[in-house]
Amino acid sequence: MRKRVLGMIKAGGKGTRLFPLTRDRAKPAVPFGCKYRIIDFALSNFMNSEIYSIYVLTQFKSQSLTEHLQRGWGHISLLKNHFIIPVPAQMQTGESWYKGTGDAIFQNLNLIRENRPQYVAVFGGDHIYRMDVTQMVNFHEAQKAHVTIAGITVPIEQATEFGVMKIDDDGRILDFEEKPANPSPMPNDPSRALVSMGNYVFSERTLTTALTEDAATESSSHDFGQDILPRLLAEGKDLFCYNFETNIIPGTTDEPNTYWRDVGTIDAYYEATLDLRDVVPRFDLFNPYWPIGTAQRDLPPSKFVHDEQGRRGEAVQTLIAEGSIISGASVQGSVIGRNVHIHSFAEITDSIIMDNVDIGEGAKLRGVIIDKNVHVPAGEIIGYDREKDEERFFVSESGIVVIPKEPSNMG
Repeated sequence: MRKRVLGMIKAGGKGTRLFPLTRDRAKPAVPFGCKYRIIDFALSNFMNSEIYSIYVLTQFKSQSLTEHLQRGWGHISLLKNHFIIPVPAQMQTGESWYKGTGDAIFQNLNLIRENRPQYVAVFGGDHIYRMDVTQMVNFHEAQKAHVTIAGITVPIEQATEFGVMKIDDDGRILDFEEKPANPSPMPNDPSRALVSMGNYVFSERTLTTALTEDAATESSSHDFGQDILPRLLAEGKDLFCYNFETNIIPGTTDEPNTYWRDVGTIDAYYEATLDLRDVVPRFDLFNPYWPIGTAQRDLPPSKFVHDEQGRRGEAVQTLIAEGSIISGASVQGSVIGRNVHIHSFAEITDSIIMDNVDIGEGAKLRGVIIDKNVHVPAGEIIGYDREKDEERFFVSESGIVVIPKEPSNMG
């Protein structure tokens, strides 16, 4: 008998560290990998896991995300229990926006009660990874857990940004500490720590009871990691850690499943995107057994052409989406979105170019992220002189230049 699992994806974060890509949109709506949005990876994991009842909880700058869900995922709603529905903050329980990750679910408890699931999978909507959620649900059921937390190991110096767990040999969580100053290392590897991925499976009654009690606690910040999970652990509830590395994805190798990226900063976003371009990519978009869904566009194929002087358009170790034209230009080690036109003698290196960008003749770009609908004038040089770039654009800590949509500082 199929388990009744309700998916709830947290997609309301501001994404301030990803500015200026989040200037006009929520972090899960940021384009990624030529033609996708960040939210597509979480949604595809649910769909490929045959979990078809999904609410996406939105809040800040949600218009772009809502339109994408309707355009790309609206066709799912063919049967009663098959749906992907965006849920804005509706102030169901009072005159306030979502006050924390737990409060976001609490304010929508009516949706859980109406669907009557056995289990609720509460996942983030802003990470890049593949995961069969059903395997985690099966683990949760086998352990008779109240809550199961997906876990992965990270270098100890990075663990201060996550919830850190201590577990026994069976995966039972003995201690959980949110963003500790001094994270506890793995017993067998002091250089790494076991951290929460922010993905949870709850037994329905455990979740509704915990959220109701938390909402009545004035001192709570109403956050899963900060308040709700430590309280459940202190009450003696059975919390288990599901080892993400044991998750088996069809069409992949027998090596542990370790690719999980929080693309919450410009540098992390840039690195994760360029992971896709390698000959043997660390994250392979070309897996037919676990496809990534997204909104489709009626665009023609990409085209590489000679310009009027006979110069050949070429691209090496580069991903290029449909509708793009490379005319007598050279592109290396980059990720190019849809409907991009790169003109003669332009040179694009190690860059991320989003949809509808026009790059003029002779322009040179290196280590640049260009958001949608931008025109780069002929002869423009970006990414070669940090001091000059900082006078006109946002430049990340590592030197990545970011040009937002419709910038006023371009010619």
